Amino acid sequence: MPRKKNNDRRGRSTTERRTPRPKPQVDITLADLEPKPKNVNVLRQFVTDQGRILPRKYTGLPALYQRRLTRSIKRARQMLLMK
Repeated sequence: MPRKKNNDRRGRSTTERRTPRPKPQVDITLADLEPKPKNVNVLRQFVTDQGRILPRKYTGLPALYQRRLTRSIKRARQMLLMK
């Protein structure tokens, strides 16, 4: 079966682009970021409404700080300070 030349696998033409998802605005500097599990107000900025941790793509944090942040969010969840 011959394929159309202008379409990719999903049936969209190559000129159509998917609109990117808007990135959440995270206003915090690295000096302010002391990811301690008891600092819930700071940690909530990096979690969605459903409780998922935002990836580096959205937070813009370096890998080291993202790992610290993830660790402290998980500890806060264990202490029942966050959902």
